[in-house]
Amino acid sequence: MPRYNAPFEIHVHGQVPLRTDVTFNQIQDALKPLWKYAGAKSLADAAGSAYEEEPGIQFDAPEHMLQMCWTVPGDEDFKQALDEMCMSLNELAERGASIEITFYDTDFDEDDQDATDDSRDDFLMLFVGPTPAAIMQVQRDLLVQDVINMMERHFDASELNGVVREIDLLFTQRFDALVNSLELGKPPRGPGGSGGAGGHGGGGRRPRHLH
Repeated sequence: MPRYNAPFEIHVHGQVPLRTDVTFNQIQDALKPLWKYAGAKSLADAAGSAYEEEPGIQFDAPEHMLQMCWTVPGDEDFKQALDEMCMSLNELAERGASIEITFYDTDFDEDDQDATDDSRDDFLMLFVGPTPAAIMQVQRDLLVQDVINMMERHFDASELNGVVREIDLLFTQRFDALVNSLELGKPPRGPGGSGGAGGHGGGGRRPRHLH
């Protein structure tokens, strides 16, 4: 059922490349935890976002791409729906992909100069993919991008090759440990895993994605 007076507006944002044989019905099944959470009877009923300017949930059949820019009211229990969705999308994904989840505190007014309570905003980065290696590849690419962007404020890009090699070494060690633990068939967990990496972010509220 629809959630009234929900403590959060939850924004789901990402693009997931899908296998060429994936059908709309398979996508609807994979995203069932989301549209059921929204109180809808089908993906089509829930595909529209709470904000008209957001595209919502779309399946680009010619490009074999699932696109999500979708907001729904909810609570912390939404994270269970996300876990179920990620496990299902792993089966449909062609490559690794990241999905950003932002929880916006509906009671927080950033324009209220007299407010004393901090925002309960939260942010998660989830990863899906057909294999642990595919998931780790997109994790690695995002980390390299973040580190390079930060360090280029102080160093020339040509000086950062050693940093990138060290990041690659860390991911190689993580993958080797995963293989050796006989958990190759499971998505990696922990910080940066498909279960999501993130937490309470500082430095103000995350801006909404604009389209």
